[in-house]
Amino acid sequence: MTRELTCIVCPKGCQLKVELENGAIKEITGYTCPRGKQYATDECTHPMRTVTSTVRATDGRVIPVKTSRTIPKERMFDLMKEINAAAVTLPAHIGDVVIADVLGTGADVVVTANIE
Repeated sequence: MTRELTCIVCPKGCQLKVELENGAIKEITGYTCPRGKQYATDECTHPMRTVTSTVRATDGRVIPVKTSRTIPKERMFDLMKEINAAAVTLPAHIGDVVIADVLGTGADVVVTANIE
């Protein structure tokens, strides 16, 4: 099986091809730097994502949030359940932690805008 990816590590956007055999990487082509090869490896073996969303404030408004670091892609739906259950009391400021160490991932869900 071949997966085609566009590297997002730097502005070059190298077009990567990853040959997989029985779920293992057989060959990676198209990268122009070691970071591209690492990106392809990570994306095909254990994809991670930064999640952006909104949390409801206690007054009914919504506040933009994101994870402070990447989390395993397969945990995204569990994360969204946590985010949907959360509420923020205003005022909220950039960097305020809404959910600490969400799902034991080491990532916090943090506010990304100042809302008074």
